[in-house]
Amino acid sequence: MNSARIVKLKQFLEQDPNDNFTNYALGLEYASIKHYEQAIATFEALINRAPEYIPTYYQLADTYRQVNQKEKALAIYREGIMRARAANDLHALSELQAAMDELDDEM
Repeated sequence: MNSARIVKLKQFLEQDPNDNFTNYALGLEYASIKHYEQAIATFEALINRAPEYIPTYYQLADTYRQVNQKEKALAIYREGIMRARAANDLHALSELQAAMDELDDEM
C-alpha cells in the first residue's frame, strides 16, 4: 500500500533516521494518501524529537482536523503558536494563528 515516494523516504531515513525534513515529508506523504493514523504518528514522533521544527505543528493539527479530532487540533495549534513566537518565526505564527481561528469558527 506504500507509494513509491514513501518507500524512497523510508530509504532516506534508514541512512539518517533523525533527519527532520525527511520525517516531515514522510508524514505529508501519509496524509496525502489519507493514511492519517500513520501521518499522526510520524508528526507526533517528530514533535517529540524536534519540538523546534515548527512546520510540523501546522501539519499535525491539520491531520487531526481531517479525522475530526478538533480539540486535539486546537491544542497542537496553540503549542505551535507558542513555539513559533518563541522562535520569532512570524510567518509560521501567522499561518498557525489563521488556521486556529478558522477552526475556532467551525466549532
